[in-house]
Amino acid sequence: MAGDSPNARAHQRVRHDHSTETAEDYVEAVAEIIESADACRVRDLAERFGVSHVTVIRTIKRLESEGLVRTEPYKPIELTAKGRKLARQCKERHELVYHFLLAIGVNPRAAAADAEGIEHHVSKETLARFRDIVERG
Repeated sequence: MAGDSPNARAHQRVRHDHSTETAEDYVEAVAEIIESADACRVRDLAERFGVSHVTVIRTIKRLESEGLVRTEPYKPIELTAKGRKLARQCKERHELVYHFLLAIGVNPRAAAADAEGIEHHVSKETLARFRDIVERG
């Protein structure tokens, strides 16, 4: 059956990972900004990601339609319960990947940069092995 080979499944997973990557980055950023500044606005996200306000507004509208954020004109961006849960999961996954990279000897600066990409493309099985290695010290 076409599309059912291991290779096809791997590519399907990568496409899925790419489609959720932006949402994950945004909800994680919104949570971090709210935690540090009590409110998250479009300008905060535009500055953080180095993108235009228009790009942020389009992305936030998509996240709103997915039930991850709530917005109102001239009000800060808020995470829904679903958005907070996703942000928490992303932060945990990010920290685990970062600490794994440190555990295998990657310098902190490279580990921080690499964790940003790896976190979106690692399976639950691989994360479990990362956790084992990190916990062993």
